[in-house]
Amino acid sequence: MQQFILGGLKQIATLASGLGKDKKLLILIYHRVLDGPDFMRPSEVDKKAFTWHMELLANHFNVLPLSEAIDGLKNSSLPPRAVSITFDDGYADNYTNALPILQQQGLTATFFIASGYLDGGRMWNDTVIEAIRGMQQPCLDLSEIKLGAYDIGTTGQKLLASEQIIKAIKHLDFQQRAEYSHYMGQQAHSLPDNLMLTSEQLKAISASGMEIGGHTVNHPILAKLSDEEALSEIESNKQFLEQLLGKPCRFFAYPNGKLGRDYLPCQTGLPKASGFQAALSTEWGVANKEAEIWQLPRFTPWDRSPSRFMGRIISLYLKTK
Repeated sequence: MQQFILGGLKQIATLASGLGKDKKLLILIYHRVLDGPDFMRPSEVDKKAFTWHMELLANHFNVLPLSEAIDGLKNSSLPPRAVSITFDDGYADNYTNALPILQQQGLTATFFIASGYLDGGRMWNDTVIEAIRGMQQPCLDLSEIKLGAYDIGTTGQKLLASEQIIKAIKHLDFQQRAEYSHYMGQQAHSLPDNLMLTSEQLKAISASGMEIGGHTVNHPILAKLSDEEALSEIESNKQFLEQLLGKPCRFFAYPNGKLGRDYLPCQTGLPKASGFQAALSTEWGVANKEAEIWQLPRFTPWDRSPSRFMGRIISLYLKTK
């Protein structure tokens, strides 16, 4: 029954994705592929879910390398049901979990790397999450840093507290955000130092045929930086990755990726000035031939069944004329 439903949805997706020279491109965005469900990271896929995601894409869509997809978008030569797969940040499970599943299905993806966290680094939000995960006390008092107090006696309360704290400090000045997350880390008994890729793992991903893209050095909110600071983050990241991998770094993804909040309209020229060929946001949507090449939209899948996943993709295709 499910295969019958998926077959019908595939026909609808063919029409929804555009006809002739008006075909559209859906770019999917992932961050992590966990070993299994994690109560502190409910929005992240695990290996089981990612496997059926990739099986569905391999069987019912035309999954293209990002470079080929962008070229097809520019010259109106996309196939129907065109999809590209991307990952942001540079987590170690991109290598240990995502890469083998992609290879098993014969698919390629682009991995956007925040180079400052390679080899034992930890992103500020992960410090918050992992610190709260390991706390044993029923309440977390952050009044000293003016963030209030939180009940953390249950798994649900821990998740809610981490989400509230991350939301409260996400768009602060880079230094202040770092100070707050460091304070959180000091409250923890221990924190993991293996969440992010090592340089050797990243080189192995690249050598496997996957594309590596830029994502700044420190994953800042670019809108909070001067043009000089933002350009330095973008250029330094590109230079480091190219030197490490020995090949061009062609595409860039804005950290967090929402226009106006995370990066400014005037900053969309910075990736081009740094030598990139295109840039991706996290604005939900599908790219058509009119899409701005320096702000390509992406979509984060969260549906829990193949038919709902396909239905979501169809609805996104249809929303873009």
